[in-house]
Amino acid sequence: MNILSIQSHVTYGHVGNSAAVFPLQRAGHEVWPIHTVNFSNHTGYGDWGGPMIPGTEVTSIVDGIEKRGAFPKIDAILSGYQGGSDIAGAIVDAVRRIKAVNGNALYACDPVMGNAKSGCFVSDEIPPLLRDKVVPVADIITPNQFELGYLTEHETGTLEQTLEAVKVAQEIGPRTVLVTSVNRPETPEDSIEMLAVDGDRAFIVATPRLPFKRNGSGDVTAALFTGHYAKTRDAKAALKATASSVWDLLNVTYEAESDELCLIAAQDYFEHPQLQFSVTDVEDL
Repeated sequence: MNILSIQSHVTYGHVGNSAAVFPLQRAGHEVWPIHTVNFSNHTGYGDWGGPMIPGTEVTSIVDGIEKRGAFPKIDAILSGYQGGSDIAGAIVDAVRRIKAVNGNALYACDPVMGNAKSGCFVSDEIPPLLRDKVVPVADIITPNQFELGYLTEHETGTLEQTLEAVKVAQEIGPRTVLVTSVNRPETPEDSIEMLAVDGDRAFIVATPRLPFKRNGSGDVTAALFTGHYAKTRDAKAALKATASSVWDLLNVTYEAESDELCLIAAQDYFEHPQLQFSVTDVEDL
């Protein structure tokens, strides 16, 4: 699979393309990264150096890729943290142009906005752009439970509410929705779940909850799910492989007491997921 990944880049640590590219490569995919910011580190540290990349420069890179005749080779487009408000237009333009040449290319949008603990941490301009401009052209979106509620303006406290919010999201555009960091009343305190909905089929997987959080884990999740789904077009299999690899990555990071994701130490789990967690059809719950 050839995957064009349009998202942030950091030099120190692993978020955005710095979290997505290597796992995808170890999973066997060719990845063409375009950066939307070029920061020293993720913004969670409170300070950072480096610029946001203007949307015109993103488009200029896309233009260069087009001149190489590469659009027909692209199997999937992935976007994540957008940086400036002009990036949405650059992404939508790239998707439109690539799909005009290659109708089989998938577009996966990770609508990065925030989380339940921190709230929304992007500019106030970004969520409306994601909802009204970017998500409608996506085939796949990979929000966490908080972002799904924010996008759809629906409650997501129960499984039923989350599924209803997914239906609203599908009406906006994407057929396939991966919801990460799912919590519901039935979820054991020592577990956390992911939900994948593909058309009218829904699947859920639970993994042990580790007592910490690291920036970039959602970026790895979105990337691996996109890669697996683009290759197999099987949401259940993609969910199973993604949950396995991401949990092992987080476990390695936790055991190392590392402030950043241990992508290198966990790299074999991207190529060979252990598939140790069962995926359940939601209708069987």
